[in-house]
Amino acid sequence: MIRACTVDELPPGESVRIPGPPAIAVFHTEEGELYAIGDTCTHQDASLADGWLEGCFVECPLHAALFDLRTGMPTCLPAKDPVRTYAVVVDEGVVYVRGVAGEDAA
Repeated sequence: MIRACTVDELPPGESVRIPGPPAIAVFHTEEGELYAIGDTCTHQDASLADGWLEGCFVECPLHAALFDLRTGMPTCLPAKDPVRTYAVVVDEGVVYVRGVAGEDAA
């Protein structure tokens, strides 16, 4: 597992970028859910962690492609391909991302 941050460091409505490869964006929704997806928009090279979070969706800051944080699927153009999703684990107040290729077994 890769450590992202503590829960206190990621308030609801915010995101954090974990440098890669692969770069990963972790989101904390206003509803209290935590999601992790590939940070790079599949339409063009833009950080989704810099996008706008609304519910379970993030809007790419470059061309407004919208991605579902639960599935990684784009819900509108210009993006056509999904971003990868990752499992999020919270252990003793620390947020971890699981399932990253090349990570050490935890």
